[in-house]
Amino acid sequence: MWTASVVLAGLVASLKLLGGSLADHTFLFLGAGEAGTGIAELIALEISTKTNIPIEETRKKIYLVDSKGLIVSSRKESLQHFKQPWAHECEPHSTLLDAVKAIKPTVLNGTSGVGQSFTKEVVEAMAAFNERPLIMALSNPTSQAECTAEQAYTWTEGRCIFSSGSRFDPYEYNGKLHIPGQANNAYIFPGLGFRLVISGAIRVNDEMLLAASETLANQVTQEHYDKGMIYPPLTNIRKISANIAAHVDAKESLGTWYDSCEKLTVATPGDA
Repeated sequence: MWTASVVLAGLVASLKLLGGSLADHTFLFLGAGEAGTGIAELIALEISTKTNIPIEETRKKIYLVDSKGLIVSSRKESLQHFKQPWAHECEPHSTLLDAVKAIKPTVLNGTSGVGQSFTKEVVEAMAAFNERPLIMALSNPTSQAECTAEQAYTWTEGRCIFSSGSRFDPYEYNGKLHIPGQANNAYIFPGLGFRLVISGAIRVNDEMLLAASETLANQVTQEHYDKGMIYPPLTNIRKISANIAAHVDAKESLGTWYDSCEKLTVATPGDA
């Protein structure tokens, strides 16, 4: 759930660079395990919440590719239960490249755990029909990332927005420094976890995750956007956590949350 929330935050923040709303975009996932389907479901829920369109309809903006190819309705009988909501009425495609060319997604997400699966051909295809493709290579560790930041920036001629699960160093392309985003769970769980502990809540609901995502996205400034960032620096984790804790429970005083969070000792997290 933490991963889904932080990925959604990156998507919401990226809209300042991509334009439009989430409902205007098309998402393609490589990897249809419980991690990929969990992220996809939270995206569909966010779109549904913002548009009042039933979630059964908003799921149709999101496509998933597993080891056998694109998940389509003709495969529904053989699919695991958590994949079935993503079996859309469309032509089957056995490779990621074919799926990208057919669907023309604006956002490509990797939750496959298979390193280098976003090949040069796949990333170049994304760049062919998107002025600013969003590439999220989310698998950990670095060796299992679907592509590197350097590859993504190079293959898109510096036009992509890139985020990953593991940390990648900034990369300079044609004289411009690009700072990759890291969809690190640590952005979400300190603030949301603190709110849960203080309130005595025993479970996390979808509304909390959506609120945490939106609050994190709202902390990306124009200075960050100018560097291609879709997450604020992790060095700001105390302020980020205080804002998330306050926003998730709007009844609490923001000042109280800040005072409490400032007393916490929060280590700078490593790779998610």
